[in-house]
Amino acid sequence: MSDLSVVCGAGGFIGGHLVRSLLEQGKAVRAVDIKPLAEWYQLVDDAENICWDLRIPERHDESIAELLWGASNIYNLACSMGGIGYIENNKSDCMMSVLINTNLLDSAQKTCNRYFFSSTACVYAADKQSDPNVTALKESDAYPAMPEDGYGWEKLFSERMCRHFREDHGLQTRVARFHNIYGPHGTYDGGREKAPAAICRKVIQAKLSGKHEIEIWGDGEQTRSFAYIDDCIRGIHAITDGDYADPVNLGSSEMVSINQLVSIAEEIAGITLTRRYKLDAPQGVRGRSSDNTLFRSLYGWEPSIKLRDGLEKTYRWIYDELAR
Repeated sequence: MSDLSVVCGAGGFIGGHLVRSLLEQGKAVRAVDIKPLAEWYQLVDDAENICWDLRIPERHDESIAELLWGASNIYNLACSMGGIGYIENNKSDCMMSVLINTNLLDSAQKTCNRYFFSSTACVYAADKQSDPNVTALKESDAYPAMPEDGYGWEKLFSERMCRHFREDHGLQTRVARFHNIYGPHGTYDGGREKAPAAICRKVIQAKLSGKHEIEIWGDGEQTRSFAYIDDCIRGIHAITDGDYADPVNLGSSEMVSINQLVSIAEEIAGITLTRRYKLDAPQGVRGRSSDNTLFRSLYGWEPSIKLRDGLEKTYRWIYDELAR
């Protein structure tokens, strides 16, 4: 078996960091994304970079099976997603991502050794996330199923597809449930950005403009845990290379409210802002955090980069992007 890794969704935030990490490990990387190369968040010359709409199994005289041929590991991070504003208003588009996983699994079981699927904490049952003082979510809390409509349902269904391709065809599948991954080289505007990037952007814009106020979606008391990209990439490698086949949380257990997240960003910026609360804006569940008990028992560590440290790196990168 070759040492080729195929990263699908390589033009995205996590995918770009994963490509770099695999190349640093000495792997050959075939990087695939639907976006034109000029729109990739990180375009790494040492990878074989290919534009392909993975919702379509064939194009011209090529097939996805040929695209994956020779790979030892396939990483599926490709999907249509974004922050809560996007996923609440584009449910059908999010659901279409099931075609990507369908096509990749069907071809991967003929061509590769191991298949990694990036799932999400949005698969967890809504009735377990109705209070800001939420009990951290363990893997079994995904059932009975009541995931985020659209995006969460697609991910939960795709998790089951991975399981059944493993059971029926022997494909070694691995699944991580990401909990709000953030960091540099990602989306920070345009409607698809996650909360840490959005808050950093708003604080930076307030500082640069001199208009010291910020709009916060909801009342700011909704809670989340946020995992820095370096911990995420380390976790992807641990899960992919490990023996555990069922879904496992990949997130930080450091839970904060959105108001606390704003306060951290204000501290980094050295300003204090007037807060304007938009109570009719999309805000998702009231509380969500990652129970890392299973992750620790399997891999002997857990994501531990402090939010203050990771957010400062994210803030500095976004500041440079906006100020240039």
